[in-house]
Formats: sequence, structure tokens, C-alpha cells
Amino acid sequence: MCSFSSNKVDPSVCERCAEKNKTCCHADPQNVEFCFPLADSEWEKIKVAAPDVDGANVLPNTPEFIKTLKRLFPHDINKIDTQFPANETHRVLQSNEKGYCVYLTEQGCQLPREARPWFCLVYPFWVRGKELTMFTAQGCLVCRETDTVEESLELLGMDESRVREIFSSLRSAWGFDKGE
Repeated sequence: MCSFSSNKVDPSVCERCAEKNKTCCHADPQNVEFCFPLADSEWEKIKVAAPDVDGANVLPNTPEFIKTLKRLFPHDINKIDTQFPANETHRVLQSNEKGYCVYLTEQGCQLPREARPWFCLVYPFWVRGKELTMFTAQGCLVCRETDTVEESLELLGMDESRVREIFSSLRSAWGFDKGE
């Protein structure tokens, strides 16, 4: 990891990352089934913000996809089975031929923050029970430029309460309860 300079807020870190790395906005074709689902409410906001982009695909709820959700939401096994039944489908953001989200440009996401899916807004953070954690994505500049969750929050100009609020909105949009 790179060394972190205290009091360094860089909300453009995601745009810097998009310029040169495989980002959170990328999925290898063999891993597309593991992309986060889009709730209907999220998709409606996206369509309003970018009406000229056909930006979603429908994918099957494969056993591997369901298993991944259950790993991410271990206290919501029954809700996952209800919200994402086997042999049905869910919506995801569409990728281009290189595996990048169709909304990603060299300047970062073309969607305004208020129209982005909850997962995009919460990434690279995650809430496990009461603990705020981070995904460890090798290509993510936030992960590479910081050593702790606190430094990452600072770099992005966020705070723990905002991340928890976004995570709660994600859970609600996906049909899970408010707490874990």
C-alpha cells in the first residue's frame, strides 16, 4: 500500500483510478454473474439520469450468485432466498465488450452521485454486523493508497455514519431488513 498523508481528502480518487486501472466498475466475463444486483428503485433513478443508455442486463439467480449473496449477508439467508429465488433473474449494470460498466468513462462514472446504485456508493466499504470493513481490491486506488478504514474514509471525504446510511439504503432497496 502507498503511504497515506493525514488530512488528505481526494474525492476524485475514483476518477484517477478509472483513468488507469481495472476498477470496481469492471467484471471479467466469467465473473459477470457475481455483479451486484440492481433494485427496481435504483434502475428507475439510472434511467432518468441517463435515458439514452441501455445500461442493464438480466441475469439468472445462479447457485453461485446466491451463495455469494449469502456470504455477504450471512444473517439474511431466508430473505435472500425470498428476494433472489433460484431459477429466477435479477438486473445488473451492463458491461461493454471489455467488461467495463457502460456508465464508466475516462473521467469516472457518468451518472450523477444521486443516481448511482447503492453498491457503487458504498464501495469499497462493507458492513458486517456492527463492524465497518473494506473489500480488498488490488486495483482500487483507495485500497492501495490507504492502510485503514479510517484513512480510506478520510481520503474519500466520507464518515462512518454516511457509509452505514448508504449500506442501510442498499439493504432496504434489495428487500433486506435495516439491521444485520
